[in-house]
Amino acid sequence: MANAEGVAAICKRHGVPFLLDCCRIAENSWFIKDREEGMEGLSYRQIAQRLFALADGAIMSAKKDALVNMGGFLSVRDAALAEACINLLIITEGFTTYGGLSGRDMEAIAIGLQEVFDPHYLDYRIKSTTFVGRKLHELGVPLMRPIGGHAVYIDAKALYPHIPPDQYPGQALVCELYRLGGIRSVEIGSVMFGTYLPDGSLKPSSMELVRLAIPRRVYTQSHMEYVAETFEEVMRTREQVRGYRIIKEPRFLRHFTAHFEQM
Repeated sequence: MANAEGVAAICKRHGVPFLLDCCRIAENSWFIKDREEGMEGLSYRQIAQRLFALADGAIMSAKKDALVNMGGFLSVRDAALAEACINLLIITEGFTTYGGLSGRDMEAIAIGLQEVFDPHYLDYRIKSTTFVGRKLHELGVPLMRPIGGHAVYIDAKALYPHIPPDQYPGQALVCELYRLGGIRSVEIGSVMFGTYLPDGSLKPSSMELVRLAIPRRVYTQSHMEYVAETFEEVMRTREQVRGYRIIKEPRFLRHFTAHFEQM
């Protein structure tokens, strides 16, 4: 909260709109209440309301903390800006009464925004993610710590030191997890953020991470234990894993649709 208040003050002083990406607003409220002095007496909803009160607007992918499988929203305080957005929306997605969504999806968002602040749900959500992080740490899997609310991040560069960045160690781990356990994950490293130098060589990302993002209201404790069991095999066979090369990629956002071949 103190950080958000500081950023809001800087933005106001320089006349810069302060916009929140609020897709994880409930999970962030949990951490603020749990870890920030002076916040323990507030509810998760009250903390979220205090954050929104600081902002000039907010955007949300509702697939996260609105607990739905489709949709999102944009909210702004400035009436002129809101009207401009509405006019653009009409020719791209539809009227503001539905914005390209079905009535069922809009109702689900409305309900999800209520239910996501339930203390029992948030406690279970955060503790499930923490459980996975703790189990992997006990196995010796190199992680980003402390563990956050929605995902566990694996340091693939440390896990596979024999695979150079231009052979994408993060992508190698993504493929191993799917091959060994049917676990879907995503590379956040040189596939996503690496760039090509003029000589055609790769300028790698500063980190080679793999994100284990845990969908909300989908998996049980036994699924979390299954992930940990799969990593036992990942650790046992890690020296045998080979890197990958890109054989087909679009000009932009290659991490979504690139094709790979094992080295």
